[in-house]
Amino acid sequence: MRKKIISFLILILLLQTGTVWAMDPPVVTARAAIVLDQATGRILFSKNAHEKLPMASTTKIMTAIMAIESGKLTDLVKVSENAALVEGSSIDLEAGETKTVEELLYGLILRSGNDAAVALAEHLAGSVEDFARQMTERAHQLGAMHTKFMNPHGLDHEEHYTTAYDLALIAAHAMTLPKFKEIAATLEHKISWTGRPYDRILRNQNKLLTMYEGAEGIKTGWTTPAGRCFVGAASRNGWRLISVVLNAPQMWEDTIALLDFGFGRYQWKTVIEADTPLKTIAVKKGTRDKVAVVVKNDICLPLKDNEEELLRFEFKVPAEVNAPVKEGQELGLLYIYFGKQLVHKAPLAAAAEVEGTGFWAGLRNLWHRIF
Repeated sequence: MRKKIISFLILILLLQTGTVWAMDPPVVTARAAIVLDQATGRILFSKNAHEKLPMASTTKIMTAIMAIESGKLTDLVKVSENAALVEGSSIDLEAGETKTVEELLYGLILRSGNDAAVALAEHLAGSVEDFARQMTERAHQLGAMHTKFMNPHGLDHEEHYTTAYDLALIAAHAMTLPKFKEIAATLEHKISWTGRPYDRILRNQNKLLTMYEGAEGIKTGWTTPAGRCFVGAASRNGWRLISVVLNAPQMWEDTIALLDFGFGRYQWKTVIEADTPLKTIAVKKGTRDKVAVVVKNDICLPLKDNEEELLRFEFKVPAEVNAPVKEGQELGLLYIYFGKQLVHKAPLAAAAEVEGTGFWAGLRNLWHRIF
């Protein structure tokens, strides 16, 4: 009886601290799902993450990246008839009206405007087809190698597909762009409505922003073949997670389960502090015979309990360098592995200056002091 009481009290304690829930992998309805750490790309949970699937309007994340990276936010875009008549969700653009690229971006992300997507594609690349090719090329540059775009909005096409993993990589990059972050987190925004005495009011369709602590975006999507799709992002204490669910009957519940799992089971830990001497390199013909190398920024990783002990550090540095050496000069790379998986790479910099010796080195040092 005493053992049963003790076991019961332990269970209550675990429930109160959330340990039981944190240890259980999420059960999701999605055909494919993933949650990963944005900074390192470490996958915290996945389900069919590399299966090629349609992604509906989550396509527009890539469309927005292309528009923002073009640097043409203030460009004026004349809406074509082709854009105005595109089927599906829209912001009621009319042929001939003029909008800035930035206005169209708000319509693209907040209200999932297919008309805004086509208007952007035509303005930035001349045609939907050329823009889609550029989208695919850029996605591949970001590491999304199993993604192909045939349009900028996500309407169904048999050759238009991605994977949950690829879409997470694309979203992780999008969240490094300040303008994208700003738009994705906006709950309501007004843009002009040519010929009317009032503006268009755009309200964000992303319910996660108001239902999850730390939510930052990103994009909803739905078509009959793709099902309900959602890409989410949330940050806590400076640590951001990216989640993706494709063909998810319960996409909000799935997303919350994924994010809760990531934040609950993993911790954002500093494994190396900036400017901590990590290794020394011999210096030839210098006023000192060695120099220490450091990383210039803290290195943080998402880790489970006791995982820090399993990290392996590999230094790629020369056996020796010639003086002079400048403080901050890059002298090699640090690779951090978890098992066989590379989880982080960082440049190593000289922790201090080492002046050269000899007549010419002395003359050069004197010149630097003077000038």
